Amino acid sequence: MTLVRGPAAVATRLPGVRRRLRRTPGRLALATAVLVVLGLATGVAGAVGVRQRIDLLDGATARSGDLTVAVQRLYRALSDADATAAGAFLAGGVEPAALRERYQSDIADAAAALAVVSAGRAGGDRGDAAVARITTELPVYTGLVETARVYNRQGVPIGGAYLREASGLMRERLLPAVQEVYEATSRELDDARDRAASFPWFAVLLGLLTIAALVAVQRYLARLTNRLFNLGLVAATAAAAVLILWLGVSAVLAGGRLDASREQGSKPVAQLVGVRVAALQARADEAHTLIARGNGARFEEDYARAMESVTGHGLATISDPDPTTRSAVGAATGEAQKWLAAHRDLRALDDAGQYAQAVAAAVGTGPESTASIFNQLDEHLASAIEHHGQRFDRDVGRAAGALAGADLGVAVLAALLIVGAALGIQRRLAEYR
Repeated sequence: MTLVRGPAAVATRLPGVRRRLRRTPGRLALATAVLVVLGLATGVAGAVGVRQRIDLLDGATARSGDLTVAVQRLYRALSDADATAAGAFLAGGVEPAALRERYQSDIADAAAALAVVSAGRAGGDRGDAAVARITTELPVYTGLVETARVYNRQGVPIGGAYLREASGLMRERLLPAVQEVYEATSRELDDARDRAASFPWFAVLLGLLTIAALVAVQRYLARLTNRLFNLGLVAATAAAAVLILWLGVSAVLAGGRLDASREQGSKPVAQLVGVRVAALQARADEAHTLIARGNGARFEEDYARAMESVTGHGLATISDPDPTTRSAVGAATGEAQKWLAAHRDLRALDDAGQYAQAVAAAVGTGPESTASIFNQLDEHLASAIEHHGQRFDRDVGRAAGALAGADLGVAVLAALLIVGAALGIQRRLAEYR
């Protein structure tokens, strides 16, 4: 007996396949196979897509969101430490205990935030290199501040030079490095959010193709059997329609919530954090102008630029219908205007040779001192930042809720689709046996 193999065997089988497909049972078997494959592909694509979006929300978005908060906390702590160190230096001799405690608290908070950022980032990009730079240079900064403090307590003028060097390190190296980390983390957050909000086009198109195939098979059977409905195929079509509807509606709802998390959460937070950092820089510049004892023109120019970022390019650009935000921004704007007026009075005292009075106006505890006004401004900004952070968390949680259970639901509906299609055609096949 001779065995036929290879291309010759295929050639001998093809006529048999063609003959079977010309018969109704063969066509129905092929239709069953096509519908099962389409239903399986639709279910897998839909369930996997939903699971990926849920993982992005639960994993990448939550991770990036936490890192973004930690980086903002690090930036704020370092900026406040620089401003507080300058204010404490102005007091001369033994600095006020409250300022010393605030500086130490800022450094501790910065170290804690840096630990969170260091643990959360990995991959060797610019953000990670910046984290390493911060880790290396933060001890150098604190060492310079402590040296300036020692000389200041002894009344040695060189202490001011050490403090200026520390402030230069903070502004030229540390804070730009934190900004790099913030930008890298924000990009990751935006990327995760965009992918989580993407519409499942592939799964939906597969679902529509499956429905088209189901309709075509039902029309074929209706012509063949003169029966208008096939319960199995009708059930499979309904399952496919519900599957597509669930995928589409859940994706649209999740995308809307994620867009809201950007517009009502992370975007205004970034604006408010920028204003808060500019206010901290202005506070440090104000102190350094006095520390320079007549040579602080550069710091005064920096103060003017920072305050323009607080008022003209900052608070004035934040428009939100939310009453909490409007109230906080309005109060912060009022404090900023008070600060500008108090600063003009402070500069007038210093220019008139009344240095001690100017220092008291800068670091005093009275309600008219620039230190007190700045603290009020900072509190209003912190309140608004916290409010929008809560809105971000709430909207991301609602986006996750819109997708909850969709992966399991899609899998169940795909199974019903496959079973319905197979049973519906099987009943017609049985009629030919």
